[in-house]
Amino acid sequence: MAPIQSLTPKKARLSVVDDPRWARILSRDKTADGHLWYSVATTGVYCRPSCPSRTANPKNVQLHDTIESAKATGFRSCKRCNPDGLSLDCENAALVAKACRLIEEREEEPSLNDLAHAVGRSASYFHRMFKAATGLTPKDYAAAHRAAKVRQGLESGNSVTEAMYDAGFNSSGRFYAKSTDMLGMTPTQYRAGGANEQILFAVGQTSLGAILVASSKKGVASILLGDDPEELVRNLQDRFPKAHLIGADSDYEALVARVVGFIEAPGLGLDLPLDVRGTAFQQRVWQALQQIPVGQTVSYAEVAQRIGSPKAVRAVAGACAANHLAVAIPCHRVVRNDGSLSGYAWGVERKRTLLDREAANTMIAA
Repeated sequence: MAPIQSLTPKKARLSVVDDPRWARILSRDKTADGHLWYSVATTGVYCRPSCPSRTANPKNVQLHDTIESAKATGFRSCKRCNPDGLSLDCENAALVAKACRLIEEREEEPSLNDLAHAVGRSASYFHRMFKAATGLTPKDYAAAHRAAKVRQGLESGNSVTEAMYDAGFNSSGRFYAKSTDMLGMTPTQYRAGGANEQILFAVGQTSLGAILVASSKKGVASILLGDDPEELVRNLQDRFPKAHLIGADSDYEALVARVVGFIEAPGLGLDLPLDVRGTAFQQRVWQALQQIPVGQTVSYAEVAQRIGSPKAVRAVAGACAANHLAVAIPCHRVVRNDGSLSGYAWGVERKRTLLDREAANTMIAA
């Protein structure tokens, strides 16, 4: 190993603390990886900004804008943060992507141990890594992929039996035990375009205008807001064109009252069984939205980061726009990077009012 260089002059040492790049190292800013490096004279190593090692004394630190500059010190590459290669997050993302391909290519769902062995990680570490990157456990991802294959097979005209085996089910018992949860209806009904599926619904009134709540046997499938109750019913008919829509009784209207109560007073909370129908990606986004606390907002970019797809900001916005469960899946809590309000399927003013009420409720609770 090259000899450790002498400490930098006093004037240079002071400039490290005042340099804005040093703040990014102190915060272990992952976004600075690949744009900034630093070397530490006392340890003889150079690191990436997000290095998890103990923070070095700034008087022993030199900042570098290129990896070549860091290497020119003669120091060795840090073994913890691997500044010459992929960051830990990027490495984990590549391993998760490999695991996803394995899940998608196998006829039968691979076990957690098989997946972990394939990417060279322990089962417990891999499970945490996969969920952090995708928002789903490996088992949930496999189930979502299998459900998508079943839907694709039924929609393409295959028989229920063909769709079942193409999706990797090796017994009809296992398939039918899970089919209603996957499809929200029986496979035969799904193949027929949802014919004869029963959807209960009721229309109510809130301070934000009309509200329609509709449920399948699995749970609440739609919560729609608008100005015209009849238009909301037409929207429901368009979404379930072959279903049997049933104007609900007083018992069902009590559920609508719960949703209205949450809109008027967010502190009441809202815990409903949901029938969430969407792609695996959409469900990852919607799951992330449900984890945003009342009174808080996040940006589309932050949601993309949380689901392990930082470049999918537009796709996240598309998933928010495709949400049919207003307030239950709180897409109104997603804003632009600068904090300003963006589009909302049920109107920006409704979004503003919902956020104002939630913020006020949080202040009262505090």
